[in-house]
Amino acid sequence: MLQANQVQALRQTLSVSPVQSNNAPGIPWPYPAARIHPVQSESTLDSIPGTSHRADGVLPHPFLGPGETDPLYLFACHIEWERREDTGAAWELLSAAQSSNQNTRAHARTLLTGSRHFASAGSSTPGGFSRFRRRPQSQENEMKAPYGLEIVDNCTECPHINPAYFCAVSKSALRSIDGISHKSILPAGAILFVEGQAPRGLFIVCSGKVNLSTTSREGKILILKTVHAGETVGLSATISGMPYEVTAETATPCQLGFLDRKHFAELMEAHSEIGVHTSHCLSREYQSAYRDIHHLVLTRSSAGKLARLLLSQAPPQQSAEETRISTLMTHEEMAQRIGASRETVTRLLSHLRKKRLIRLDGANLVIRDRSGLEALTT
Repeated sequence: MLQANQVQALRQTLSVSPVQSNNAPGIPWPYPAARIHPVQSESTLDSIPGTSHRADGVLPHPFLGPGETDPLYLFACHIEWERREDTGAAWELLSAAQSSNQNTRAHARTLLTGSRHFASAGSSTPGGFSRFRRRPQSQENEMKAPYGLEIVDNCTECPHINPAYFCAVSKSALRSIDGISHKSILPAGAILFVEGQAPRGLFIVCSGKVNLSTTSREGKILILKTVHAGETVGLSATISGMPYEVTAETATPCQLGFLDRKHFAELMEAHSEIGVHTSHCLSREYQSAYRDIHHLVLTRSSAGKLARLLLSQAPPQQSAEETRISTLMTHEEMAQRIGASRETVTRLLSHLRKKRLIRLDGANLVIRDRSGLEALTT
């Protein structure tokens, strides 16, 4: 699996507007899957035996499936990036790594994993994440935790475990989980896995939030759920062996523990307690999905869905007339959560303000009339 935090850092490094290759004009992201990025006259494509340029820039290949990009072209992009630091070639590989074609995704991810740009970031574990090395306590005290997170290197010493958490098991079982867990710190916007990808394992969210989303054929994104600390990501696919049902992306900086599928299966066989606990977690996920479908069917209007979303972000019912909530969601993310357009969300928020149901106070949103919002959800 790609090192998600390194890919995210690479994208930020390459975020130059417009993106320029060595001598090619700027080409906006994303690149069409079948398009060949222009290369220099002494291109790597010319140095590969048996390949030649066609007038339309596409390499012939008799065995390519629909929507599949030529593996030789992806390899050429890899060489262009490694030898000439061609950012356009890098973008091509990143685009292919998210292609709808399974073969193209596999080729691109293999090339990215072997890139020296990733290798320089340090050794990685089988899960694709850098494992923490224990430092002397004096050094740890002097170091600042990345992204302001409270780093927990040992699960048995975690001060935040509660009965609702996936890791709320006995000390012996927790030590076994800790023994196979590969811990990592990721920034917001890191992709853990994509919809349709073969399952490599599951993630335990130690801190932070992870968004689970799905994408339509037209490219429309719908955020299905936000996973919080103590919950898991990818548990169902890891157990069943079926492809991941959703795409998982960190919504905030996170500390995660990755458990390889094979080792997790062995862990459940060795500890019946973990197997029973896993079944409880899957049951809660099923009930949560059922409630979400129930709300989606009963709440037909976009205004009602937005009202339900705002109420879900608010703390439990308070005695005060107004309820203040701190939301980091943009209008775009709100739209992705309720299945509407950004323009629709902007219009609906303006409408709710005019009806004096909500108001904005800096970065905070204040619910002025909770009962009024609740009436919209019915």
